[in-house]
Amino acid sequence: MKKPALLAAVFATLLATPALADDFPSAISVSGEAMISAAPDLAQIDAGVANDAKTAKEAADANNAAMGKVLLALKGAGIAEKDYQTSRLSLQPQYGQNKSTGASPVVGFRASNRVTVKIRDVTKVAGVIDTLVNAGANDIGNISFEVTQASKLLDDARAQAIADARRKAEVYAKAAGVTLGAPLSVTEGGGPVPLFKGRMAAPMAAAPQAAVAPGEETLSVTVNVSWAIKPGQ
Repeated sequence: MKKPALLAAVFATLLATPALADDFPSAISVSGEAMISAAPDLAQIDAGVANDAKTAKEAADANNAAMGKVLLALKGAGIAEKDYQTSRLSLQPQYGQNKSTGASPVVGFRASNRVTVKIRDVTKVAGVIDTLVNAGANDIGNISFEVTQASKLLDDARAQAIADARRKAEVYAKAAGVTLGAPLSVTEGGGPVPLFKGRMAAPMAAAPQAAVAPGEETLSVTVNVSWAIKPGQ
């Protein structure tokens, strides 16, 4: 950008002219950004079993027995009971097609049960998935990863975002022939958000060892800062 255009952009950010200085302090307003990444240390997956039978009771009984095996396998794999819980339970009729009448008679029932599992050591995710599959889970998905110490990382990102805002403000101040004073206001622009999530790298039931890529969590912070300005020296 040429210098005249840069100066025009800077002066457009001034919140008041010297004539209004008694009411509104002159300032330069900028935004600062920072991103910080970390390997996740918590994983969460959903696992389920589904069973079909001619009667509702048969389907429910088979499903309860199947989920019982899955829960026992989780316990045997060292997953604490507090780290898995039922997330969905259903029993639905299954309909057929009567070609002569066009009706849809009930031909059976499907029972399904899903459990959500937290894994506090992400290196064990693949092993836990294999355990679930071997125990009879036939529907696994919705895997996600999380950084449990995100708040501490965000504090570092906030400090970096403020430093980024000061750097930008100093560039504008130098171009405008003024110097920076104290910050007048600091606001965080929206909530800190994760930009990327870890993901499952391959279908579960196909391979003897599930392929899982935890990736990284990247958190982004934006701050808006207004700096008082003083005549250049």
